[in-house]
Amino acid sequence: MNTSAKMEQMDVLRVELAILRQQHRDLDSAIEALHDKGSNDMLTIKRLKKQKLALKDQITSLEDRITPDITA
Repeated sequence: MNTSAKMEQMDVLRVELAILRQQHRDLDSAIEALHDKGSNDMLTIKRLKKQKLALKDQITSLEDRITPDITA
């Protein structure tokens, strides 16, 4: 793969990372709003937290792909 293609791939990964981070923030806001509202819908809150955790795992995976592994 040439340098230009690698740079384009990195740009795509960065965009995907930004999207995932925004989705993570949105879920955090939704969970907080449900708590503030005093919602007793614990199943919904639990599902949102599970989705948020899955997004965090995807974010971590993408960050690992973007950031080079530097051995000290």
